[in-house]
Amino acid sequence: MPRSRPLIALVAAAVTISALAACTATAPMPVPTTTQSATPSGDGVLRIGTLFPTTGAQSYLGQGQAAGVEAAVREINQASGVLGKPVEVFHRDSGDATTDTLEKSFADLQTKPIDVIIGPSSSVLEERLLPKVVAAGIPLISPAATSVRLSSLNDTGYLFRTIPSAALQGAALGATIGGGKAKVAIVYLDDDTGNAVLGTLKASLKKSGGTLVVAQKYVADTKDFAPVIDAVKKATPDAVVFVSPFSAMEQNKVVITQLSAAGFGGAKLWLTSDNMADYSQALPAGTLTGVNGILEGAEPDAAFTAKVKAADPAVANFLYSAEAYDATVLAALAATVAHDDGGLSIKSRLREVSEGGIKCTSYRECLDVLTTRSDIDYDGISGPIGFDRRGDPSPAHYGIYKYDAGNRFARVSGVVGG
Repeated sequence: MPRSRPLIALVAAAVTISALAACTATAPMPVPTTTQSATPSGDGVLRIGTLFPTTGAQSYLGQGQAAGVEAAVREINQASGVLGKPVEVFHRDSGDATTDTLEKSFADLQTKPIDVIIGPSSSVLEERLLPKVVAAGIPLISPAATSVRLSSLNDTGYLFRTIPSAALQGAALGATIGGGKAKVAIVYLDDDTGNAVLGTLKASLKKSGGTLVVAQKYVADTKDFAPVIDAVKKATPDAVVFVSPFSAMEQNKVVITQLSAAGFGGAKLWLTSDNMADYSQALPAGTLTGVNGILEGAEPDAAFTAKVKAADPAVANFLYSAEAYDATVLAALAATVAHDDGGLSIKSRLREVSEGGIKCTSYRECLDVLTTRSDIDYDGISGPIGFDRRGDPSPAHYGIYKYDAGNRFARVSGVVGG
């Protein structure tokens, strides 16, 4: 995820939404589902906890996601809530990986008690929290954690995310730049993400008619990139995909500068989600003019951003707010279909409500479908979602970005990958 946006302060607070009960409307109860349910374990009130960063290096991500959850809860409660009662939501700070804020906040949420958690935003924190939520029987839905590793963890079915794995970038890129028999090169760090993007890019290029003409990997301590750049030059690609982590900023600057000097800058160069950043202070002006980038996540429309602003007028950064909203709606639908707000019941129904049934695009619309049908497929603000067996959404939305002469990027279009 990008680190280029300004930090926005967010005051940590515990917020319940029970006051909305007075304005809820009565809606028909859904027909019983034919799928075997988990043994009911809830108390009749769906309680959602959030773990978003309000302090630390990623605090700029927290406010928009929290407001996305709030916007969803408002709509759910206006549509009669879940199991006839208002949903309650409690916000807590996840902090970042340098502190134990996450563990303290999770312990506090367990006292409520919480049925499902939306968050954290960080893949590192997601992995750190996983054993605790599995032991507690609380499903975890992240709107922003993109690490490839999360797809292969032994989560016993408790981990979901409404943002795609970084691996799917390759599929989206292949579809975007591989048409017309384009020749594509990839330069990538030899790690989980780099190898995963390489694999999905290869498959997508084969499908789109493009060709992967060279794949140049490097390791974390590489100092001399001349052999990598020479191999790319010999292959004469039409486009070069560069996959690397934000943490390797010094290497990133070297590779970008040398690729540009070799004639593979501008529109020929594609940065990926972990190395997309504001390079206005890191590289000379004009270095990235015309360079492309790809980043996970849907672009919220004006109607959705208005909902988020209504929930929190101070929100200025909407990154991952749509994914947080959808995570909340899916949790509520899973509890509705299960006729139980307990964590095990929600976990067992999340995949079911995300794919394979009658399509519906809001909580109220899905409730309407459930009055006559037993199976729904929620397609949300962030896209079709469709949880796979690992809890990942597929296909998924990506934004396509373009850098200006000031080495800053802006969204220009979107693409579906997977």
